[in-house]
Amino acid sequence: MRVRIAWTVLALAVLVIVIALMRFNLSALQDPGPIETAFSNRAKRFFIGHASHHGIPPRPQDIITSVKNGGEHYGLQCSVCHADDGRGQREPGQWEYPRAADLTSKRVQSYSDEELFWIIQNGIRFTRMPAFAKVETPDHIWDLVNYVRTLPGNLRSENSSR
Repeated sequence: MRVRIAWTVLALAVLVIVIALMRFNLSALQDPGPIETAFSNRAKRFFIGHASHHGIPPRPQDIITSVKNGGEHYGLQCSVCHADDGRGQREPGQWEYPRAADLTSKRVQSYSDEELFWIIQNGIRFTRMPAFAKVETPDHIWDLVNYVRTLPGNLRSENSSR
């Protein structure tokens, strides 16, 4: 019995120290600490990766048309938070936490197509990323995935022409 109490006290002490080191704060004005960020990103990546292995429909065959359609849907639904260029530098995207993702970043672009489909279809709880499964068809969601894949290329070609 004493050993169990000692382990419980030790576990609680470690938990209190970890929380203190993280400078836990519920405010959306400040970015979280590195421990909280690393833990959250790894957990999110794990759960999205696991969930995206099931129930993802096949992508449309005509990718060029899909990208074009995705650009139209993106402009109506996604650019409000992620901005027209995908970098997330538009209100409300830059003043929420987690901040609206920079869709051109290596972190976002490293998701598989199926993971991006799952994110758009299901949203992410406790963020402002909504689920589109009940308002968009699977083909439209694939259109958005295909369009998001073009964002870094579009930005490079626009910047190089200036």
